[in-house]
Amino acid sequence: MAVLTVMCVGMFLVLLDVTVVNVALPSIAAALGADPAATQWIVDAYAVAIAGLLLAGGTVGDRIGHRRVVLAGLGVFGAASAACGLATGPGMLIGARAVQGIGAALLLPGSLAVITEAFPDRAARARALGIWAGVSSLALPAGPLLGGFLVASGGWRLVFLVNVPVVLAALVAVPRLVPAGTARPDRRGDGPGTVLAAVGLAAAVFTVIDAGEHGLRPLTVVGLVVALVCVAAFVVRERHASAPMLPLDLLRRPAFVGPNIAAGGMNLVVNGLLFVTTLFLQGVQHRGPVAAGVALLPMFVPLAFLAPVAGRLAARFGPRPPLIGGALVAAVGAAGFALVEPESGYLALLPALAGIGIGAGLFTAPVVTAAMSAVPGERSGLASGINNTARQTGTALGVAVFGAVAGAPAVPGDFVHGVHVLAGLGAAVWLAVAVLVAGSVRRSSPTSTRSG
Repeated sequence: MAVLTVMCVGMFLVLLDVTVVNVALPSIAAALGADPAATQWIVDAYAVAIAGLLLAGGTVGDRIGHRRVVLAGLGVFGAASAACGLATGPGMLIGARAVQGIGAALLLPGSLAVITEAFPDRAARARALGIWAGVSSLALPAGPLLGGFLVASGGWRLVFLVNVPVVLAALVAVPRLVPAGTARPDRRGDGPGTVLAAVGLAAAVFTVIDAGEHGLRPLTVVGLVVALVCVAAFVVRERHASAPMLPLDLLRRPAFVGPNIAAGGMNLVVNGLLFVTTLFLQGVQHRGPVAAGVALLPMFVPLAFLAPVAGRLAARFGPRPPLIGGALVAAVGAAGFALVEPESGYLALLPALAGIGIGAGLFTAPVVTAAMSAVPGERSGLASGINNTARQTGTALGVAVFGAVAGAPAVPGDFVHGVHVLAGLGAAVWLAVAVLVAGSVRRSSPTSTRSG
């Protein structure tokens, strides 16, 4: 149980930092003079690093042992958190956030692998992974709430500095509690593929953010060209690599590709709307950080409470029904943002937030089930890594696209008009996701078929 506790703490910090920073963004922008593009990068630098390096982090753990990778991830994450808290300008903070993401990309797969190795008994492992998943779901609602209280009580720097003592305690505990595990030096990675994926994603995010801030200028075109070249080179590399990061045969399985695109679409809308809603609450309606954090809870509490319910529904009926139902509910929630005005009371925003939260809560566990069920058991680790990478890619692109469309909240009328446009975009993405999963996900899971 001690091993499980330490791994859950590390994973909780990683997921917490996906959302905790959002409530602090207005304070950070005011203190460091960050423009809207820099504000987007403060969120996206973390997500891009995780998305680009997550699969590589798992491979490194296989090669040298997952305890070593967890220790390295904790050290990098803790040092970068301190650098974030001490940042004197937007550039320093964005760079430190990217390094934080590198640490997170080591910690996420490493913590899961350590738990898997520490609990060889299948029943005990299932219980441990259930606890791990439950703790991870709590990180989402805790982020905005904790971020609001930290900013209100000690300023935005506390949002990052609070990680440091927790990481130090974990660095002491891991060598004492976690077995060394098995190293497989013969496990080969895909360095060129990793670099091409990370650079391509960063270039795509840059292109969207820069176009939103400056329009179509030569530098924007350069970013687009770099992104396209990296994608093409990545495909060529993966086709000929002896140990590809993304085996292309998986992309010929609609039952695998569909849920992963859907997972990316989910994170794109949820985290894109989270970004602009935070700016709306504080930049347009001038709510304090605590009030903004509390206001966002209906978006995240359903995620935590409905995830196990949706998992049981997927086990009983297959993932397809809760996926379609969740996508449709979330589409209605996204459309609800079209009713929000600068002077709207909270009751106008509440149904939209709750709709997104309930829909995503019904969607999250089944989309993982659908992706994992589409591949043989011996490739489950790779499938899980690809699914998490798809979600983090969605997060990075969501913040970029939604931030570019909404613009800065300094002109409330223009900003809210952008939110109305995003309401339609978000609803359209969720409806497209519903169609996608209806066509790609089998009607019943293998588990439910055998038991029925």
